[in-house]
Amino acid sequence: MKEPNLTAEIQFTLLGFSGVPELQLLFFMLFLVIYMLTLLGNILILLTVSSSPQLHSPMYYFLSELSLLDMLYSSATVPKMLTDFLTGSKVISYKGCVAQLYAFHFFGGTECFLLTIMAYDRYVAICNPLRYVRVMNKMACAKMAAGTCLVGSLHAALQTALTFRLPYCGPYQLDHYFCDVPPLLKVACAETALNETIVMVNIGLVALSSFTLILGSYIRIVNAVLKMRSEEGKKKAFSTCASHLAVVVLLYGPCILIYMQPTTSHPILKGVSVFYTSVTPALNPVIYALRNEEIKKAMRRLLFNKIFS
Repeated sequence: MKEPNLTAEIQFTLLGFSGVPELQLLFFMLFLVIYMLTLLGNILILLTVSSSPQLHSPMYYFLSELSLLDMLYSSATVPKMLTDFLTGSKVISYKGCVAQLYAFHFFGGTECFLLTIMAYDRYVAICNPLRYVRVMNKMACAKMAAGTCLVGSLHAALQTALTFRLPYCGPYQLDHYFCDVPPLLKVACAETALNETIVMVNIGLVALSSFTLILGSYIRIVNAVLKMRSEEGKKKAFSTCASHLAVVVLLYGPCILIYMQPTTSHPILKGVSVFYTSVTPALNPVIYALRNEEIKKAMRRLLFNKIFS
């Protein structure tokens, strides 16, 4: 076994998709378009909500936070990947790797908790409408939003601290396109069984607890919606919830697949990572724009006003 380099001057090489050098330019153009769509789509959501008084409610307050997180979440990995495609450098410093891993898990973890809060918001709105204004007041929403950031930061700090306490051996090549826990564990020259267990427990606890709370909320929501007499009310409730559920599935499904087997290496898993870090943040505003009538109407008004102002 090679002696580990104990200095902080290690430079990791992100192998990414270097196995197909003839496609690097094509990949650059493809992911640049996806990234631009992510930024434009989520900025449009933010502008629509902020400029539409009828959308100044807790549901759309959380949707704005989701859009902001999607942009930051994607920006934690995609710009570096684009640079690597264009320059062929693929090198990242030790400190840069630490920062990228922390940012990725902070924004991703915060988004998981935010989706749980959004499910609770829909539960209160549909199952306890008379209490909604009192329960989901501005102060409560602000505390919930701050709480998601706090728990997300603790989750990211734990993952980062445990991963970078390990010594690393050359040649410091990560079979991935960004710094994440599974590829880093493979190049550690120390026993990683404890880290693997903690990764599964921590991320599993975050994902499964959040998903269980979301599922419990929606079981009650569906039961309440089915009891509604108004077909229009049922349609509106299901339309609102369908958008949120689609986003939940797109985020949780790939994450569970990746982190429940932290040392497994397979090209398909790398493709799954690309999907939930690059494609999902671009799809979220599309899902809400297509499925939510209030968002669609507000977007039309915003675009109409901008064009004819």
